[in-house]
Amino acid sequence: MSKKVLVAMSGGVDSSVSAYLLKEAGYEVVGAMMRFWPEEPPRPTLDIPPKGRAWESCCTPEAAYEARRVAETLGIPFYLLDYRETFEEEIIKPFLEDYARGRTPNPCARCNTFVKFGALLKQAQRLGLDYVATGHYVRREGESLLRGIDPLKDQSYFLWGTPREALPHLLFPVGGMTKAEVRALAERAGLPTARKPESQNLCFVAGDLKEFLRERLKVRPGPLVDALTGEVVGEHQGASLYTIGQRKGLGLFKPHLERYVVGVDPLANVVYVGPREATLWLGLEGEEANLLAELPEEVEVQVRYRTPPVRAKVESLNPLRLRFATPVFAVTPGQSAVFYQGERLLGGTVIRQGLYNLAGLEGKPQANALTFS
Repeated sequence: MSKKVLVAMSGGVDSSVSAYLLKEAGYEVVGAMMRFWPEEPPRPTLDIPPKGRAWESCCTPEAAYEARRVAETLGIPFYLLDYRETFEEEIIKPFLEDYARGRTPNPCARCNTFVKFGALLKQAQRLGLDYVATGHYVRREGESLLRGIDPLKDQSYFLWGTPREALPHLLFPVGGMTKAEVRALAERAGLPTARKPESQNLCFVAGDLKEFLRERLKVRPGPLVDALTGEVVGEHQGASLYTIGQRKGLGLFKPHLERYVVGVDPLANVVYVGPREATLWLGLEGEEANLLAELPEEVEVQVRYRTPPVRAKVESLNPLRLRFATPVFAVTPGQSAVFYQGERLLGGTVIRQGLYNLAGLEGKPQANALTFS
């Protein structure tokens, strides 16, 4: 008796090849796309998701058409599932609320946790299906997740929040392939998405992120304050528009100064800046941790998708605190700190604050740990 799998199809080449590989392997494959796009044009409010043209990079009606074409090519059923309400509550609103609090969220990691491997898996199980499969470049061995084979495409960083109990029910067919191999296989299989360009932006943001935030959050100009001296050194265009480590477009009165954002306080409408030393941290404290395995005393931690991991000692689990072996640039509240042991994904956490600042900012109001409860 064949196993039944629901393939989350985005209209891109990776999920298309995933469906193809599973069918070739003898699975009973059902294709599905989660509908996130709304019907009304955009309205500038925190309480509803962006509308219309904002949904351009993926998850669009056009992408659904491409996914359906792939399903027809493969001879598998295809369904469009309405997840608009779930996406609004679990992704859009927390995203805007985080920026309103001076944090920099990671909506892709949250989407995998609460939508794809949360709500979608539960729906698949209600339909009597054994697995959910996606086109992520990550490998599963038993109940462990490993980095994808292609170092340029590895997406394990975004899967740290995967519920541990969901792991036996997840399949990642392209995790052991390179992107070039995936495209070549799609060409040989005659899949209509073989040459489709990759999506680079957030699926619900078209164009400039700052413009998107301006339309939905109440922002106004305010002072740029030097975190070390207290001097007003420039004017920002809205505190929620800035992120820790930012150097360009600060609005400094003396543009030749080398200054970086080191703190964001939307309630006081102040953005704090400082020299590079003030952006360097030797540790972090996390919240909302998800552990896929027991943490050893020393782990490798990655605080950005495109930065290499650094070694760190686990100082405590509650609260979760790590001390890095070397200074790390711009430890940013709201972003993900993801734990590895070699290629194995151990879990991760949402960064609450940086610890052990090289310029002595820790514990001061202008530190990056500004919180608003």
